[in-house]
Amino acid sequence: MAGLSQINIPSLKKLYSGKVRDTFAVGDDKLLIVASDRISAFDVILGDPIPGKGKVLTSLTDFWFKQLEGVCPNHLTGIDPESVVKPEEVPMVKGRSCVAMRLKPILIECVARGYLIGGGWKDYCATGCVCGIKLPEGLQMGQKLPEPIFTPAAKAEVGTHDENISFERVVELYGEEIAEKIRSYTLELYRRASEYAATKGIIIADTKFEFGIDEEGTIRLMDEVCTPDSSRFWPADQYNVGVSPPSYDKQFIRDWLEAQPWDKTPPAPKVPDEVIEKTSDKYREALRRLAETDSEQKSASPVMPLKRPTVFMPDGPSLSILIDSEEREESTAFLSFFYVFVF
Repeated sequence: MAGLSQINIPSLKKLYSGKVRDTFAVGDDKLLIVASDRISAFDVILGDPIPGKGKVLTSLTDFWFKQLEGVCPNHLTGIDPESVVKPEEVPMVKGRSCVAMRLKPILIECVARGYLIGGGWKDYCATGCVCGIKLPEGLQMGQKLPEPIFTPAAKAEVGTHDENISFERVVELYGEEIAEKIRSYTLELYRRASEYAATKGIIIADTKFEFGIDEEGTIRLMDEVCTPDSSRFWPADQYNVGVSPPSYDKQFIRDWLEAQPWDKTPPAPKVPDEVIEKTSDKYREALRRLAETDSEQKSASPVMPLKRPTVFMPDGPSLSILIDSEEREESTAFLSFFYVFVF
C-alpha cells in the first residue's frame, strides 16, 4: 500500500500545508483538516511517506476525543468530512480528516509528564528542575514521577524547537484564569488517558495537548490527542528504570537516520522499504492496542452531512492558517498544529 504525500482538494481553498496536515477553508467558521502520510525527522520532511500513518493519527484522535469526553469541550463539529468535498475528492479525506471549528489559539504547547525522559531528563540533570518545577534528588532516567507535572512550552517558529517555559510565564502571557484552566485540563486529560492506556499494557510517558478559544470564550481541546506523534508510548512489559524503553512511534526511523552519513538538512536519505514498513507497523500497533481497532475500519460515531458551502473564506483580516510544529525534543517527535488568526 502506497502512502499519501500530497493532499489535493481543488474545490476548497487550501490555507496551509504543514509537515503532516493540510488545512482547507470550509465556509468562514470551519476548517477541513486532513492528515497525510508524510513523516519528518530532525525538522526535515522525508521523501518516503508511511502508509496509513494519517489514518492512524485520525483514528486515535477520534478515539481519545470520545474516551476523554467530559473533561473539556473540543473543536470537532460532528460534520462528515466527506460531505464538504466533491465526490471525486472523497478518497483524499476518507478516514484521515475532520471538520473543526475555527478557534483563536492559545499558543502554548501543554505538556504533561508522568515520567522523567527526553528534554525533561536533560533539564533535571542540569538543574534538578523541569520547567521551573523542583523534583526530588536522585531520580533516574525514565523513572515515574511522584505525580504528573505540567511543563508548558511556548510555540516556536516553524522549523525551530519550542521553548520550555514556567507556569508563571504562562500566567504572564494569558492571565491566571486561562493558565489555571489549561493546566487543570492538561493534567486531568493525561491522568484519564494514562489510566486507560495502562489497562492495555501501554505507558504514556508524556504527551502534549493544545487548546483554543471559541467565539463565546470557551476553551476547547484541539489538535491531535494522544497519538504516536504527540506522545511517548512505551510497552509496559519492556519498561525498566534507567533506560529509554522502545516506543510506538517514529523513533525507529529516526534511529536509522542517525546511523546514516547525513547532516540533517534536506534532502533526507531514501529510507529502505523495511524501515518504512516497520515504522508503519509501530503506528498501527499503537492503534490496535489502545483502540482495539484498525485505521481502515469506519468510525461508528455519528456525523452530520454538511451542504457544500458556496461561500468560501475570503482573503482578508479573518484569514486563519495552520502551523505544524514538530519534534519538541531529540528523543521523540511531537507533532502539533494550531490556528493563527490575523486581525
